[in-house]
Amino acid sequence: MLARIFPDRFVPVLLATILLASVAPVRGAAVPVAGGLSTAAIVFLFFLNGVRLPRDEVLHGIRNWKLQGAALAFCFGAMALLGLAAQAAMAPLLPATLALGFLFLGILPSTVQSATAASSLADGNVAASVVAAALLNLSGVALSPVLFALLAGSAGEIHGEAVLRIVSILLVPFVAGQLVQRWLRPWVLAHRGLATFMDRTAIAIAVYVAFSAAVVAGIWGLLDGREIGIVLAAVAAVLALSFSGAWALGGLLKLARPDRITLLFSGAQKSIAVGAPLAATLFPPAIAGMVLVPILVYHMAQLILSAWIAPALRDDKV
Repeated sequence: MLARIFPDRFVPVLLATILLASVAPVRGAAVPVAGGLSTAAIVFLFFLNGVRLPRDEVLHGIRNWKLQGAALAFCFGAMALLGLAAQAAMAPLLPATLALGFLFLGILPSTVQSATAASSLADGNVAASVVAAALLNLSGVALSPVLFALLAGSAGEIHGEAVLRIVSILLVPFVAGQLVQRWLRPWVLAHRGLATFMDRTAIAIAVYVAFSAAVVAGIWGLLDGREIGIVLAAVAAVLALSFSGAWALGGLLKLARPDRITLLFSGAQKSIAVGAPLAATLFPPAIAGMVLVPILVYHMAQLILSAWIAPALRDDKV
């Protein structure tokens, strides 16, 4: 029963991280130490992602241009516009930085492991799912900050210092991982469990530090029960529109069923693995925690929804 509620064990880890930051946030002299640790964790996470994402499979998978093009267009086009619309709808109802989090959610790339796992469970095109995840994440390192800056206006203005942080903390480690992939990727693949533990630890650290700053800044005093309910309802609406939209797009393109399943999970899922580090890079800590709220809720909800619908797709019930 617990596995049905939390199909990915990282969901309760994220919940525990938010709870820990709420009751024991980083304060005082520990803040710069925690910030340095979070930055180091982010650098390591993107280095590890660079090692893990397969260049050869990306190049091979580009041949399936119809599926991969649709995944790119939906993930960074339709979802970015959906996030922008959600931000506009939430602006009169929520604090500005929290509403901005819906746009931030929309410009993020897809997940890697969970989208592929869901495609596999639903009898989708697993090889294409791996390629789509790689392409979307490779593109997202550069595209996500640019899209956010373009769509957010003055609220998302990215200054030279932020650009330098993006390049040095996200892009340089990622490229370095790609360069040494030939030597390190076999080790990472042979120790998948350890690699997954390390990257999820890095994500948890980034979320903990960002959410701690938001708690110290008074996030729970700024949000009442009504506003929390609005966030949950808005995320549910975005989730429903994203999954139904990706499935409908696959039908309009007349994709084979396995490819349509791959488009569904690759296009509609969003990555906290990129979201948490990118928020920590773009925003001051107190703002980053608030901006992350929608993607934290969406990430947990998408895993649960995917675990429910993947078996139905496999059994041709959808």
